[in-house]
Amino acid sequence: MSVNLQTPIDYLKGVGPNRADLLRSELGIHSYQDLINLFPNRYLDRTKYYKINELQRHNAEVQIIGKLTGFREIAQKRGKRLIGKFQDDTGTIELVWFRGQKWIRDSIKLNTPYVIFGKINWFNGVFNMPHPELELLNEHEKNLRSSMQAVYPSTEKLANKGISNRVLSKIMQNLFLETKGRFSETLPDHLISELKLLPKSDALFNIHFPKNQTLLSGAEFRLKFEELFYIQLQLILKNLIHKSKIKGFPFELVGDYFNSFYKTHLPFNLTNAQKRVIKEIRHDLGSNAQMNRLLQGDVGSGKTIVAFMSMLMALDNGFQACLMAPTEILSVQHYQGLYELSKKLNISIKLLTGSTNTSERKKIHESLENGELQLLIGTHALLEDKVKFKNLGLAIIDEQHRFGVAQRSKLWKKNTSPPHILVMTATPIPRTLAMSVYGDLDISIIDELPPGRQAIKTVHRYDKNRLKVLRFMRDEIEKGRQIYIVYPLIQESSALDYKDLMDGYESIVREFPQPKYQISIVHGKMKPADKDYEMQRFVKGETQIMVATTVIEVGVNVPNASVMIIESAERFGLAQLHQLRGRVGRGAEQSYCILMTGHKLSQDSKTRLETMTRTSDGFEIAEVDLKLRGPGDIMGTQQSGVLNLKIANIIKDKDILQSARFYAKKILTNDPSLALPEHKVILKTYRELSKYKNIWNYIS
Repeated sequence: MSVNLQTPIDYLKGVGPNRADLLRSELGIHSYQDLINLFPNRYLDRTKYYKINELQRHNAEVQIIGKLTGFREIAQKRGKRLIGKFQDDTGTIELVWFRGQKWIRDSIKLNTPYVIFGKINWFNGVFNMPHPELELLNEHEKNLRSSMQAVYPSTEKLANKGISNRVLSKIMQNLFLETKGRFSETLPDHLISELKLLPKSDALFNIHFPKNQTLLSGAEFRLKFEELFYIQLQLILKNLIHKSKIKGFPFELVGDYFNSFYKTHLPFNLTNAQKRVIKEIRHDLGSNAQMNRLLQGDVGSGKTIVAFMSMLMALDNGFQACLMAPTEILSVQHYQGLYELSKKLNISIKLLTGSTNTSERKKIHESLENGELQLLIGTHALLEDKVKFKNLGLAIIDEQHRFGVAQRSKLWKKNTSPPHILVMTATPIPRTLAMSVYGDLDISIIDELPPGRQAIKTVHRYDKNRLKVLRFMRDEIEKGRQIYIVYPLIQESSALDYKDLMDGYESIVREFPQPKYQISIVHGKMKPADKDYEMQRFVKGETQIMVATTVIEVGVNVPNASVMIIESAERFGLAQLHQLRGRVGRGAEQSYCILMTGHKLSQDSKTRLETMTRTSDGFEIAEVDLKLRGPGDIMGTQQSGVLNLKIANIIKDKDILQSARFYAKKILTNDPSLALPEHKVILKTYRELSKYKNIWNYIS
């Protein structure tokens, strides 16, 4: 009879209630299953036994066979230290204990063969080993021990309570003895043979007790593949279920609005990437399923025009459309751009934000409900229950990572069936991360900039070059250009950051005196109305320099601004630096981004600055950012739970992830309900994983 892996950890030999409580609170181990998935961090090579006369002066970990021949105590400032004399047939070494001396003396048998293991030190002309692991040679030979010894994750509390790595290994050993090392297979035979994977039981045994390096690599590959395979399976299934169950409004027509805009009013030629994405969206909207698509494109790649043309398809089919942006500044900007385009086609369009006045709101609500209002742009004011559409067919969400899941789902309820959803982001998401986090969305990418855009020149300058930078600023202003200067802001209320900003502002005012120069300032402590006033002055060209904190990161579009200076650039993340750089380069003139820093830079900061000066490809930058920060930070708290991986690493195991997605897709294409006999094992595992709260059970 097989052992139930959901058995509480308390029942395993060698654990007991006290250790069980510690394992639960410190490592999240509640059951046998959790323990089996506690994968080692690294391995020690226990194949070699050293002779004392072979020891070298480096602090490597070694194991030696010998005997303890006696003890002595040495007084020190606090208490005593215990020294044991350990010898083999080639020499002697000292073993040192700073605590637990009584227990050591009572429990160790002198002149009996032991295996000791630990780090060696060279001190006062003698080798010593502090707090060694000791095991009687005859016990050592009996044990289920592999040549590579696993080192498990631990915490200070566990170490202090005597749950050492050796204790964890022993508990793991007991689990294998109790289960007889038999674990049910979780992948189908055809996949195991095609990919030459180790069987599940062999993989688990060799991850904890590897016999050699080859078996260890095979075990790691098998378990990483399985983990990523089931995540991808879940995401692809979610997408398939979504398409089969959630019916969308079919937009059968491409009619007058779309065609006359495309033929007569399009302000510039579309890039091939834009054309490809519009085709993908058109295909979704024409099918019977609800569209759920993520549109990624770097700053300035022309996502807005794609969004507008998608809205025209909705209007051609008698539906309304809306666009929701995370900030008022951004929604005003979208509105202004789309208003100009709509005017030519006689389309009614309105803006709804927190500061829309009551009488205007009332008009918007009425004209939305009776269908006169075709397009509505706004902030999350669109989500209010009072906002009712006559027939909403398409909802576009800009910078969606700033909206919670609950907020997005409110949009779904704005019609009898959910409207089509297009999510846009200018934050490039690395492919590996997109596959793991947004794998249930269809993804479109605009990967080329419109013609006529010049690449922004990015340079890194130290504080000592400041005079040259000021001279360059004067030259650009002479040419009629405008300049941003951005200061870091870690917290809105941070007094230090505010001081940096004000000091910077004052020195700029001294260098660029009125009336010849006008300067705007924008920061988080200002009232929204004052912020807007200052922004508008800059947009209209009344001020040449805008000194700001990162509030300008998303949004402001000033084609005449050609220089972005980022102060203390080492304090910004890569994604933020890239977003800020995207505020310039929106006109036909050559634009510049100057990264200012002090001389002391960490290795990560150097990598970030070097990446920024080398490339302007948002996806390449996102890949570097992912390597530096890891997935959790990039996705923000909402999404990072997705990647609570036990053994795989989406950065290092990119190839395994792609292979796992390929096979999950292939299997579901041929057998979407996993009904074939050979897929029975997948269905069973999938159901179990969804039932017990663990890595794969994150999808709401």
